[in-house]
Amino acid sequence: MTRRVRIVGTNSGNDGCPTLYQIDGTDTYLVQGDAVTDPGEFAQLRGLKDHEAAVTVPRALLATFGPKTAEHVPQMISFPELSRMLGTLEHSAWRLETRRRYASDEETDTWAEFQRTGTVNWDLEDAWCLSRREQAARGVRVERVRVQDDPLTEGQRYLLDNARRNEAVGETIRTLSRATAQKLRLPEEDFWLIDSRVVALLHFDGDDEITGVELITDPVDVLRYCQFREAAWHYAASSNRAQR
Repeated sequence: MTRRVRIVGTNSGNDGCPTLYQIDGTDTYLVQGDAVTDPGEFAQLRGLKDHEAAVTVPRALLATFGPKTAEHVPQMISFPELSRMLGTLEHSAWRLETRRRYASDEETDTWAEFQRTGTVNWDLEDAWCLSRREQAARGVRVERVRVQDDPLTEGQRYLLDNARRNEAVGETIRTLSRATAQKLRLPEEDFWLIDSRVVALLHFDGDDEITGVELITDPVDVLRYCQFREAAWHYAASSNRAQR
């Protein structure tokens, strides 16, 4: 069905370009401008697909006619989308893990093995490990800080054992006491910082089940999470020095 659009404003005179339109009944805008056709410029655009196009418009068009206020609407992505983002890293991924338990861990065979023996014989040849090793070979850094309680919860003890697997395939893991995390005013939410440009905020329910992933792309907000990363990484200890 053809969507209806209405003109918001133009600084083109009467030849139509550039112009800003809004699609009726939505918060989506359409921009009319000069098409970008130079292959070198296309190569610099992030993830432009064959069916997508790029146009150029003067800053004045957006400054004059673009919306001046915005109501925050969480941008949620699926778990497969997050997995794809983590599988196509350019240079780094950084994770803060803050929870005392993760319900999904307790549904695994490795959790059952840990309960029986106190350790796990990790499979270092599964698809996840192979992908991590390939990234490490390309120079991609994957790092985590895990917040721990005193004494450790059972879930945190499991993750300490799990760190052997992560580090064997190229990740670097550090641990941080909850008291220090609170002193640093780190978020209580888990998040991934992906290539230092986008945050994937992980939502959990009261039963420690993950319920969704919120994407944060505003540069001001992303910078704040970069600051959390720097503080946590500075004060955290390497996992092989952590209390077991």
